[in-house]
Amino acid sequence: QVQLVESGGGLVQPGGSLSVSCAASGISFSTYAMSWYRQAPGKQRELVAMVTTSEITNYTDSVKGRFTISRDKSKNTVTLQMNSLKPEDTAVYYCNARHWLITARDYWGQGTQVTVSS
Repeated sequence: QVQLVESGGGLVQPGGSLSVSCAASGISFSTYAMSWYRQAPGKQRELVAMVTTSEITNYTDSVKGRFTISRDKSKNTVTLQMNSLKPEDTAVYYCNARHWLITARDYWGQGTQVTVSS
């Protein structure tokens, strides 16, 4: 059974930092690209950051220079470090795992709320 369990969301003031993590189980972690998506109220879910099986990272323009995605293959975790947070970063953040070859093997976590507000 595949499980992606997010943790670390919460409330932070503008300009602050927060880290969200995702623990994966039931998959061969090293064969999956790991991503963070987010969905704000009334908006579509968007890709925030991705790290491939080869540790190549990619970010949406609005978070470049502020967010860092990393994976730990020894712990089967992926972490999104978020700095200089803005109110527009407020959203539910979702962890995603997608097999590098068999894209139908696509799994989601339950989401964790990140709220940036003073």
